Amino acid sequence: MDLRLLLIASAALLGAMITISLADQSSTCKIKWLFGISCPVVQGKLVNQIKTWQIKQSCLYQGEKCAYELVLSAPYMIRATYTSPTSKKVSELQFLFEQTTICKVTGDAVSQYSEDPSDNNTNYCSLQNLIDGSSLNTAEGYKQFSNKWICAGFDTANCTMS
Repeated sequence: MDLRLLLIASAALLGAMITISLADQSSTCKIKWLFGISCPVVQGKLVNQIKTWQIKQSCLYQGEKCAYELVLSAPYMIRATYTSPTSKKVSELQFLFEQTTICKVTGDAVSQYSEDPSDNNTNYCSLQNLIDGSSLNTAEGYKQFSNKWICAGFDTANCTMS
């Protein structure tokens, strides 16, 4: 087989694989938080905040701080969903808790990928709004760790929508 033909065929195949892969892509966010309070207290506050901001008949006056749904609350794990009232995209949320001398929480949010960067802030804000809404951002020992490579929109998000 001619080497040029082989290279062209390989390039075409690679291009097709990348296109298929991008069509299936999702937007993700991973955040690690540390708290100087116990994990059961942190978990309880997050569950209460999710229930407070559950899906209502209308999110018209709630801005982005509504439309959460608790899926599962088990020891050391919470699963929930968040539906953006503006874009209607659904984020699947998960919080994992690890109790040592401090409480370590890993939050993950996954949603359908969007070319619009403002849509990709949704994952970060869907996690961080729960932390802020439950006042855990003022808890003893609070620290947050993430970056734009593991959390789409982390460096550009504006989560202050009421």
